[in-house]
Amino acid sequence: MAALAAVQDYRVLARKRLTRIASDYLEGGAEDLRTLTRNRLAYDALLFKPRVLTEVSTVDAGVDVLDQHLAMPAVVGPTGLNGLYYPRAEEALAVAAHRAGLPFVLSTASTSLLEDVRRASDGELWLQLYVQRDRSIAQRMMARARGAGYTVLMLTVDTPVHGVRDHDIRNGFKMPLRITPRLMADVMTHPRWCVRMLRQGGSPQLVNLARSTGMTANLAAQAAAMSRQMDMSLGWQDIDWLRAHWPGRLLVKGILSVDDALQARAVGVDGIVLSNHGGRQLESAPSPLELLPAVTEAVGSALTVMMDGGIRRGSDIVKARALGAQAVLLGRAPLYGLAARGPRGVTEVLQILRNECETTLRLLGCPRAAELTPSVFQPGWEERLRTL
Repeated sequence: MAALAAVQDYRVLARKRLTRIASDYLEGGAEDLRTLTRNRLAYDALLFKPRVLTEVSTVDAGVDVLDQHLAMPAVVGPTGLNGLYYPRAEEALAVAAHRAGLPFVLSTASTSLLEDVRRASDGELWLQLYVQRDRSIAQRMMARARGAGYTVLMLTVDTPVHGVRDHDIRNGFKMPLRITPRLMADVMTHPRWCVRMLRQGGSPQLVNLARSTGMTANLAAQAAAMSRQMDMSLGWQDIDWLRAHWPGRLLVKGILSVDDALQARAVGVDGIVLSNHGGRQLESAPSPLELLPAVTEAVGSALTVMMDGGIRRGSDIVKARALGAQAVLLGRAPLYGLAARGPRGVTEVLQILRNECETTLRLLGCPRAAELTPSVFQPGWEERLRTL
């Protein structure tokens, strides 16, 4: 096999190895994919202004975020149903993140128990939380995470309902997967994927949700708990309720406006994640990157500001950091590595991103990621972001 040089190479290989239904779930966005496309266009709009003849014999991509040192300004972010791509997916992601010097965020919709992920990795683990109408489920999830040594809680707030995802409708994507002639034909042409699923006992299970609800291994009931029983009454006033059950750091993920960023600061959370859910929720939403300068200016140093969406290169990480993000969340990129080459693919993708990040710092003439500012961009960058 030819050497895989970039995240895009892993994406191409992952698409070959995944069934259509799994690949579409990984790649898809809401409606006509305008939000998904906008996430990438925002990075393309920014042009660097390199400085030459500067001392770059050593570079340091590391940054400190929430009293933790990160080897580069990135976190392996929360993604759900990862068992569609590889057995014991979350364990593999957590182990690779720790080796890369990064935290790993486990999703409520994970297919591995949070306790199993902790046993697999000694690294920094964070928990992403959805809150169902029965809030005792979230309470039990938080208690389990505290007991297992998870240090940061990331509350996702942009998913009271699922966005309209045409690819899921066309594929008849529901959990558990329904056996149809189309699915059978899809599976038969992807024997490697089929073997992976058999290794984990068939369809992946939302085991964390099942453990916290007391459900049996009934994926239909688990999926119902995720999709139809979200607490749509959850409001800013409920941050106090979360604080009563979570003594550690608290982040709110899914912010897409300055007003909500200021509200998050007012209620006393530790940080926010600017996110449009990877383009999977609200169509025609802004990209986190284009909102980043205004948000960081508004909240100042009172909040840790992170963001996600569309990161495919180390230079993307550098751009986000220069515009004020303390770090980015990596979503699809590590999953491409996982689906393409298993656990070693995740390690390789994270190493590629770090190498690219360090190379970008050298070519910019800025040897430390912690010192990045908008001065690394060509004049007029604000206007280019405004006119996406």
